[in-house]
Amino acid sequence: MTRFIHDKFAKDYLEELLKNYGEVKPSEKVSGEIKEIDVLFTPDKQQNSNLQVLGLLGRFAEHPAIIEPFRNPASTDEICDCILKLLEVKALVRREVKANKTKLQDSEIPKLWVLTPTVSETRLSSFRTIQKEGWLSGVHFLPDALRTAIVAIHQLPQTPETLWLRLLGRGSVQSQAIVELQALPLNHPYQKATLELVYNLRENLRVNQELEADDRELIMRLEPLYQRDREQAIQFGNKQGEQRLVLRLLNRRIGEINASLID
Repeated sequence: MTRFIHDKFAKDYLEELLKNYGEVKPSEKVSGEIKEIDVLFTPDKQQNSNLQVLGLLGRFAEHPAIIEPFRNPASTDEICDCILKLLEVKALVRREVKANKTKLQDSEIPKLWVLTPTVSETRLSSFRTIQKEGWLSGVHFLPDALRTAIVAIHQLPQTPETLWLRLLGRGSVQSQAIVELQALPLNHPYQKATLELVYNLRENLRVNQELEADDRELIMRLEPLYQRDREQAIQFGNKQGEQRLVLRLLNRRIGEINASLID
C-alpha cells in the first residue's frame, strides 16, 4: 500500500520540478500490454539554460527523457520492463517520423533514467554498466544502443547538485536530503513547493496502519520540520492580520494611505 503512496509522491514531485522546462506526462501509457511510463518528459529548448537549478536531474532533462523512480530497489525484471517501455516509445517515434516523411534525429529519442534507492554490484554487472567520464558516481550507463542509465541514489555524492534526486532515496539518504531542502533559502524556486509535497506524503503515510521502518523514520524526521513551518506560517499570518488592523485604524483617522508608503 505504501509503495503506491510513494509512487504518487515521486510522480507529483518530478512533475513539479520539470513542468517549467517542457512537457511532462506522468503515467503515460504505451502500446503492447498497456505499460505505463512513470514520467515522460519533452524539454522546451528555450528553457534549457535554466535547468542548472535542478543539478543532476537538470542534466537528465536536457533531452527527451523517460524517468522511472522506484521506492524499493529495482529488480532485474523491473529494469528490463523499463527498457521495454523505452523501446516501445522509440518504435512509436520512428513510426511518426516515417508517416511524416522526415528524418529521425537522435536527439528526438528519449533516454531512460531508472532511479533506484539502492542497487547491488551484481545487478549492475549483469547489465554490463559503466561509469562515463564527466558524470557523477552513482550514474551507471548501459551500452549506448540502449540509451539507459541506472541511477543508484545511495551512491550519489552528498552535494547540492544531487539534492533533487536524493529526495527520492530511502532512510538516511532521504532524511539528509530533507534537512538540506529545509535549509535552502526561502526564495529558492522549489523549496516551498517541494516541502508541501513532502508534508503531503507525511500525511498520506500517517493514515496507513502498516508502515515500514523507513516510513516511520520519515514521519518522525518530518514532524519537527512540519510543526516549525506551521508555527511560522501562523505567526506570519498573525503579523499580517495585525498590520491590516493597524492600517484600517490609520485609514479611519487620517484617510486613505498611499500604497507606496506601505512597506
